[in-house]
Amino acid sequence: MCLAIPGRILSAFGDDALTRLGRVDFGGVIKEINLAYTPEAEPGDYVLVHVGFALTVIDEAEAQRTLACLQEIAALDATRAEAPL
Repeated sequence: MCLAIPGRILSAFGDDALTRLGRVDFGGVIKEINLAYTPEAEPGDYVLVHVGFALTVIDEAEAQRTLACLQEIAALDATRAEAPL
């Protein structure tokens, strides 16, 4: 199973469409991501990222829903880890 994570583009740089990069914020973790597949993406946009590549631009509401689901999963996992066997 593959999982793409939403993040917000903070800045974009590079003149070559294949090597254009962006600094993307994933809830406080900032990574450099290749923007070759999303040439329309600009700072402030949300993108879905998989293996270091932005795959598509998404709207903020969709990004927030996905992030909320991921937080719920993390909370359930933490609860399960704390439960006695």
